[in-house]
Amino acid sequence: MPKPPNARVQDKRAQEARAQNARSQDRRAQDGRAQDIRAKDTRAKIVQAASKLFYAEGIGRVSMDAVAETAGVTKRTLYYHFDSKDDLVAAYLDARDQPNLTQMAGWFAAAEGGVDTKVAAIFAALAKSARHPKWKGCGFLRTTAELAALPGHPAVKIGARHKAAFATWLAGELESAGFETPTALARQILLLLDGAFSASLVHRDASWFEEAGAAAGALVRAHPRQPSPSAVS
Repeated sequence: MPKPPNARVQDKRAQEARAQNARSQDRRAQDGRAQDIRAKDTRAKIVQAASKLFYAEGIGRVSMDAVAETAGVTKRTLYYHFDSKDDLVAAYLDARDQPNLTQMAGWFAAAEGGVDTKVAAIFAALAKSARHPKWKGCGFLRTTAELAALPGHPAVKIGARHKAAFATWLAGELESAGFETPTALARQILLLLDGAFSASLVHRDASWFEEAGAAAGALVRAHPRQPSPSAVS
């Protein structure tokens, strides 16, 4: 039996209402996604501005006003994304963490020759970077030095994590190449690397990296390796 006219009208109105509700939900979802994207873009812009200023001038000399001005945002927007300057400093180092590790691993992988040559290639690439007029040393070491009285600061923890991650990665490469005590060797190389960062900055002389790289290569060549299976048999 066909529905009465009033019932058909009610069904049509219900369908239109459901369609309108679905469209409204879609618009709200799209607006939410757009807001998330804008928020992420704004946060990234703030971190980029802070990174530029903190690296160039040091964290102590840079105010939140300067970061907001460089990023082109209001202080209210800045504090919406970061509760404090401490949070922003931590974000600055966190943003440098993986790119720096990836870059050094890339230098290692791209170098031709043995492990000694590959390790020395990291120092050679850093020597090239240190000759740039805007080079100011290792951001992780400099920030940690400024926060030496605050060992629990989140940025200090990120700096420690970064250095430990480099040593862990390098130890894995050394272990794959058959070196004995790869963790100890990786730490020795890291000591040379951080020493070169400090000396090159103090003396404004990139050759410290090259000399440290030569020492690291010699260290690798002199380090014992595990006997090969064929030698054992």
